[in-house]
Amino acid sequence: MRCVFFIAASFAQHVLLPPSRPLPADPPHARIVRYATPPQTLTHPIHPLTPKPSESGKYVKSLVFGGLDGIITTFAVVAASVGGSLSTDVILLMGFANLVADGLSMGFGDYLSSQAEFEYTRAEHKREKWELDNYPEGEKQEMVELYVKRGMTESDATSVIEVMSKYKNFFLDVMMVEELGLMPPDDSDSPAKNGVVTFLAFVVFGFIPLTPYVLNGATGASFTANFVAACLLTALTMLALGASKAKFTNQSMTKSAFLMLFNGGLAAVAAYLVSWGIAEALGGVSATE
Repeated sequence: MRCVFFIAASFAQHVLLPPSRPLPADPPHARIVRYATPPQTLTHPIHPLTPKPSESGKYVKSLVFGGLDGIITTFAVVAASVGGSLSTDVILLMGFANLVADGLSMGFGDYLSSQAEFEYTRAEHKREKWELDNYPEGEKQEMVELYVKRGMTESDATSVIEVMSKYKNFFLDVMMVEELGLMPPDDSDSPAKNGVVTFLAFVVFGFIPLTPYVLNGATGASFTANFVAACLLTALTMLALGASKAKFTNQSMTKSAFLMLFNGGLAAVAAYLVSWGIAEALGGVSATE
């Protein structure tokens, strides 16, 4: 009978919950601003009030998106269990199994995607460097034509490219962005760290919906009270993570927060209803404690 749970939770996770994907690189206007800066000032902020990203700041995206996946999928597990009238022990059993299994899958997936993106970028950077070393005039002409298509006169475009090409590394980075739409590779990036951060975020935030059930022995709360507490804790956390997500998606913090709450709520309601419906069709499952 408990297979009802697997069907409901799987439906909520894989149909209603969109998978996390790496965020796109800087938008074109941001790239233009970044690379319009003279070579000698590239290591400094464009604006005096804009701090240079810290080492830990590179992993905030993995933290936020790993946390969102963790809390929504685990809450879907809880909702499906409650909808199917499964016991507290089953909720804890399946909840922690989901944390470990899905957390490992998410973390390893983030590592593989980050590694593939990094290797592809390095390969393209190496290819562009070879072309610049062996056919500099051809590469400069390509850039001139590109800027002319964007509205510059040929003489102005030629002047700009002639100046930039004096600084080989700088010009190579510009070529990467303008010709390929890729940010130059950063050797300090660590796909393995991205994977670890995603896994830990998934587990830590995914634990939140399970907290009332873990503490049930100490609190002595009813089955319904535990579910209500899990709903409240999950909702508040999703609002906070959704607002944090706005930093990476250029959305309104309020809009992002409530969209994420709606996303998680929809997944949980779907899991609950599917589990309840199948349990009723099968004539019921084990009663709650």
